[in-house]
Amino acid sequence: QKVTRSESSQAKKSQHAEEAIFYMNCRAAYLTVLKSSLENIKSKEQLSLVLQQAGRNPSQKTVNKYWTSQTSTLNFDDFCTILKKEKPATKTELLEAFGKIDTDNTGYILHDELHKMLTTRGEKMTRDEVSAIIKQADFNCDGKLDYNKFCDLYLTISEQCCKTAREKLEVDSRLKQQQFGSQAETSSEGITLPVSKPSPRISRKTDHKLAPTKGDSRTPSRPSSAQSCKGSTSTTISGGASSNRNTKLIEPDTMKEWPCAQSKGCFYLEDNGEIISHKYKLHLPQRSTVCITIKPLNIRQVEGKPCHWLSVDTALYILKENETQENLQLVSFTDQQNKEMFGWRGELGSGVYWLLPFTTGCRLKKVKAQIAGEAKLVYRNEDGELALTKEFRATLLDIFETIDLDGNGLLSLEEYNFFEQRTSGEKCDEEAWAVCKENFDMKKNELTRQGFMDLNLMEANDREGDPSDLWVTLLSLGYNKALEMTEACPFVIDIYAEKCKPRIKAVYLEAGSWQLNRAVCKSVVNKGEAKVVDGCENVSVYTYKAGRRITSVIENKSENKVIIHVNNEQSKNCLSNRGLTVFAVEVAPKSMMISQHVMPLNEQEEWLYNCVHSLV
Repeated sequence: QKVTRSESSQAKKSQHAEEAIFYMNCRAAYLTVLKSSLENIKSKEQLSLVLQQAGRNPSQKTVNKYWTSQTSTLNFDDFCTILKKEKPATKTELLEAFGKIDTDNTGYILHDELHKMLTTRGEKMTRDEVSAIIKQADFNCDGKLDYNKFCDLYLTISEQCCKTAREKLEVDSRLKQQQFGSQAETSSEGITLPVSKPSPRISRKTDHKLAPTKGDSRTPSRPSSAQSCKGSTSTTISGGASSNRNTKLIEPDTMKEWPCAQSKGCFYLEDNGEIISHKYKLHLPQRSTVCITIKPLNIRQVEGKPCHWLSVDTALYILKENETQENLQLVSFTDQQNKEMFGWRGELGSGVYWLLPFTTGCRLKKVKAQIAGEAKLVYRNEDGELALTKEFRATLLDIFETIDLDGNGLLSLEEYNFFEQRTSGEKCDEEAWAVCKENFDMKKNELTRQGFMDLNLMEANDREGDPSDLWVTLLSLGYNKALEMTEACPFVIDIYAEKCKPRIKAVYLEAGSWQLNRAVCKSVVNKGEAKVVDGCENVSVYTYKAGRRITSVIENKSENKVIIHVNNEQSKNCLSNRGLTVFAVEVAPKSMMISQHVMPLNEQEEWLYNCVHSLV
């Protein structure tokens, strides 16, 4: 036991040391370009420069991904999040890229060929820029680039940038003593943050831009930057086994006769851990009592295969649209639970409402399960023709069930485009849809299940049986190589209205917006238990339990930023969306931010939430 504890302690120390090094490098790069970690990045050029100082070489496409038309500033924490997503290129990756050009595997690329490629493909470079590269990387190879040496040169320069930034930080004691930047959900205004990463289906190149988002779906964890605490507050909540679930959501028999609207949707987990989902508009023609529910979609279950998504927590935040989309007001959220369903019942006036689905990320997260073998997707029949395997056909039917948002058994152009946005980043226009109509089975200008099957078979035929593109589609939809859906959670929303016919429409598929993040914060502050941190009357921790989910929010009313150390070591059978037992967060002046979401690790057992928030 002593050995086990020692090993665990060493592992924690190692992890904390790695985090400390990462954030030191972040600060070193940031402070090379900006005067303070509290100063914001104000332009694309600054963002590109500070990324270069951190050893990255961002393309214009990468910069545009994080600096959209709606971005005015990015703060230090945004920068740290970007660095976590944009890993520096390794020599292996660089050599693989060059190897695709050097098909003969000679180790060299002709200068003329390199010049032509860089000035005509992708993000085109100028002649002077290419000449500068060739001049700097000229290793006396008679008009040829020795790309192995070039990779070494590139990595050396990249590391030199990082080293120079670190040395400057070490020399300048003023910079060295600066605290981390601020990461928070500001109560008065939204902070423009990075848009979601492009679809993982990278086999098709596209410049399609997803709708930009604001908000914080990030979950940073940082080592404490001080050795002592100035004050703290502790919160303890106990929970029973799953048999004690809240059953406050009562559906009266008369409600079954109310007009109803339904839509399906899905949470998708990105490679960087970010979660994206459909977002909806609800139209109510007149004031009415309504009941709104959300729950995981119970699609086909293959015997012996786990249904990971059924344990994922779901919620809906209801916001009222006023003059503009930017001016949304929180009405309520689904805080009543009945088994896996969360719901809300109340009265809504006529008008347009936004329904923003939410999941904490406690259950929907990256998994590293060992897959015994890759499922077979296609085969050749007796006639030598390609056909879809039985298992793959069943999976496609599940996918169809998920993306058929209105549940009418057909895919409209809008529904199909959500599928395309997720899997390829492209969109199908009316003209292309007309071509589909000529080649695949449709009814009322909507694609049938058989048409969807044939579309995927055509894709397999286009690659002569190579399933690579099919796998890109499946992986982007949350399936693993065993055809198990482990990184997505389909859900279904039902709206009942007593006095009118409600209408619901999916309008976006994107990451959680700043509107959603602010709504989560406000809901916890409005309904949660508030505790003032000892020794600092301007800092409070709000904790709210909804069903099996606990959320804590930190509010900082002071004029200065604060660093809060969060310790969950005394909790039992708990799972935090942060992924760490101990971490530190920073809250900007006059702002509030989510500290963490917590759920039971094993719902069949009792659980204890014991969290200490300490002011550092």
